[in-house]
Amino acid sequence: MELSVVVSTLNDRERLLSCLDALAERTPSSTEIIVVNGPSSDGTTGVVRERDDVDVLVEISERNSGVSRNAGFELATGDVVAFLDGEYAIDHSWYSAIDESLDDGTAVVTGPVTGGPIGTELQSSRRIAGQTVSHFHGDNVAFERSVFESLDGFDEYVVTGSERDCAHRVAGLGYEVSWAATMAARCEVGTDGGRADPDWGATYRSLSYRLMKNYGPRPTVLARTAGSALRDGADGVRRLASGEATPTGWVSDGADVITNVTRGLWDGVRARYTDRSPRRNPNGLSTRHDRAVRVYDRR
Repeated sequence: MELSVVVSTLNDRERLLSCLDALAERTPSSTEIIVVNGPSSDGTTGVVRERDDVDVLVEISERNSGVSRNAGFELATGDVVAFLDGEYAIDHSWYSAIDESLDDGTAVVTGPVTGGPIGTELQSSRRIAGQTVSHFHGDNVAFERSVFESLDGFDEYVVTGSERDCAHRVAGLGYEVSWAATMAARCEVGTDGGRADPDWGATYRSLSYRLMKNYGPRPTVLARTAGSALRDGADGVRRLASGEATPTGWVSDGADVITNVTRGLWDGVRARYTDRSPRRNPNGLSTRHDRAVRVYDRR
């Protein structure tokens, strides 16, 4: 297996260094390491350029995980490409888990992440519109190169949860997603602050877009979107009652959700008919080649 690892980072220098140290220690020396940075302002560029175990450093200007991962893939040369967030350090069994899973005929393999903002195993599957969708961690997943190319990468319209959209498209193309408990990654360096409040507008625009794009205007799409909004709205009421939220904020979030659901549904319809192929990706890898602001390539 010729493995390329695309590590995405944004203003997280200390945890990135822990991630890179683990990759250097726990993967073969032939592993290609590509760091996609940006747009960071904490000196990440300087510390990464000082390391001789990073093959390529890519600077980007967009805060979008799909853009970051696609930018790294464009420069990767391995027949297997893994995507890892810079806040996670891999376990010793991570590399062998990928190798063994792909040898068994799996197209995509993922594993647990712990200690970060995700912190869940995420190994369940769902039946949606007659197909089984197996979600995976975009921060800890590996693809056969040909599979990722057939998907045309991540859909860069999706600001939040681009890996969820990708999981729907993986299922649509008939590829298998494997879960390997030994493909584990964990956050080894703590953070000083709390967790940022969710961007409900971006979340619901992405949700409604990916469901409409992948499944079309059917009742289940509207039902899933509305059900999710009602659950989050009820949670907001509980936070309001406990004093954790304000009435103004709750109303503002609700209006933002409604506006962005409408926009996402409309953009999803347009996307569905823009790319009618099974990959359903009108904003993918092949649509642009200007993601990188600067590339430092020492290969």
